[in-house]
Amino acid sequence: MKDHIEQLIRAALTDLINDGSLPEGIEPRISVDRTRDKSHGDLASNIAMTLAKAAKRPPKDIAQLIINALPASTQVSKAEIAGPGFINFYLNEAAAAAVVIDILSQGKNYGRCNDGKGKKVQVEFVSANPTGPLHVGHGRGAAVGDSICRLLDAAGWDVTAEFYYNDAGQQISNLAGSVQARCKGLGPGDESWPEDGYQGSYINDVANSYMAKEKIDAEDKHVVGAGDADNLEAISDFAVAYLRREQDLDLKAFGVDFDVYYLESSLYNEGKVADTVQQLINSGHTYEKEGALWLKTTDFGDDKDRVMRKSGVVETDPVSGNETRKEGGYTYFVPDVAYHLNKWQRGFERVVNEQGADHHSTITRVRAGIQAVSQHNHLNIPQQWPEYVLHQMVMVMRGGEEVKISKRAGSYITIRDLVDEVGKDATRYFLAARAASSQLTFDIDLAISQSNDNPVYYIQYAHARVCSMMRKLSDHQWSWSAKLNSNTLEHLVEDAEKALMKKLSGYPELIKNAAIHSEPHTVANYLRELAGDYHSYYNAHKTLVDDDDLRNARLSLSESVRQVIENGLSLLGVSAPAEM
Repeated sequence: MKDHIEQLIRAALTDLINDGSLPEGIEPRISVDRTRDKSHGDLASNIAMTLAKAAKRPPKDIAQLIINALPASTQVSKAEIAGPGFINFYLNEAAAAAVVIDILSQGKNYGRCNDGKGKKVQVEFVSANPTGPLHVGHGRGAAVGDSICRLLDAAGWDVTAEFYYNDAGQQISNLAGSVQARCKGLGPGDESWPEDGYQGSYINDVANSYMAKEKIDAEDKHVVGAGDADNLEAISDFAVAYLRREQDLDLKAFGVDFDVYYLESSLYNEGKVADTVQQLINSGHTYEKEGALWLKTTDFGDDKDRVMRKSGVVETDPVSGNETRKEGGYTYFVPDVAYHLNKWQRGFERVVNEQGADHHSTITRVRAGIQAVSQHNHLNIPQQWPEYVLHQMVMVMRGGEEVKISKRAGSYITIRDLVDEVGKDATRYFLAARAASSQLTFDIDLAISQSNDNPVYYIQYAHARVCSMMRKLSDHQWSWSAKLNSNTLEHLVEDAEKALMKKLSGYPELIKNAAIHSEPHTVANYLRELAGDYHSYYNAHKTLVDDDDLRNARLSLSESVRQVIENGLSLLGVSAPAEM
């Protein structure tokens, strides 16, 4: 309906410009929003106020000109000027009820749009080090990231979900050392246990599997345990493959799948990091100082320049006494720049990185590196590319107390812990239901409760209620069909019915905006509000009445609510059960 109103306004403006009532050359940016107060109509636009300066006329005068020039519409009963120059539009009842016909005819496609026009978008999320089970923070990233993928797909984008494996660096060395120690029969309390070793029971599982020479299949990595406790390289390869497989299994149980698994190590093996460093040097935005290579990130808004390559060390040959300088390693943001340049080369004009809030400090320096290469090579990469969605920490509570320890992981709660305890649906909904930028408290007791206070239960119960009503039709030898016309819906005259139809009509706009801003929590909030409105309606107004026309109208409205709940829950990766 917003699109229809925008078309009416655009047609009016075209006529007003053509007849000289408004000057040529104005560039109208038409905005139509839903009103919060029913007395102000259903939709409103501030177009008259935005044109006042360019047209050199008072907003109210422009508003009246627009109203007078609006084409006739069977869906609009009237348009009025309000306040300093708003135009309020009032929809007739047939137009309000048309949303029910739209939903029933479109079914699972209701709410989908072609805003993305098939353009390529990549969403990178989770991207955990393969050093242990996925913790609840990774779970929040998985729930939010996967929901963003589903939203973008619903908005017409060509979506690629990608997991970036940090399989290079010190943490992998710590993992290998921990598994090797277990292979040799050592434990965390032993004197020879690695100082930064991982202590969870899963390390013992990895070691036992390696020594038993088991075969591990993890996506593109296939490894057989060598069974040699002294072969640290073989242990490292096996441990990474083993834990990648475990993480993959956790994510699949969570309903999350990826299209691409990208290895950090491949950036080094294929020379992409070295090539990126050379391009940064060629750009003129680097310098050497005290043996280190620096990137002038201050050229791109950073508060200070950043080290790209650490100072080297001088090593002395114990036999000849000759000294050689060994180059220092790259800092962690350098491979990130190389990785993102690779994303651009793969054709992703939009990239969304869903990461933990601890990545905040890397945003400026990664974008600085990207811009340095882009400007030098005329790549025209947008300055705010890529986009970032950073999620805050999750606190897990049970019985009013924080839960911190997992037997499997040793020191943190894992995704599998939560899924095993409260189920996939509740876990996914709770982790995605708040804005990523807000800290989240996951209340286990609430998540497993069957009460109206539990939003997952509350929403799913609204869906199941409608399904139950439909099953009861045969008890009375009644029938219902989704093929109906607006005459059937004329019986929907109650205020609660009108409010439900207005709520349903806002769903497509909600999905479009949620995809634009990467905000799946708005879908969760909408569904809770819709379920609440429907439960109130259901309790106040009987649907299975004897009057055929009234019953069919109310069943049609109820089925529309059920369909939108199903569609919305699917975007969050949550099921819509027919029975509870």
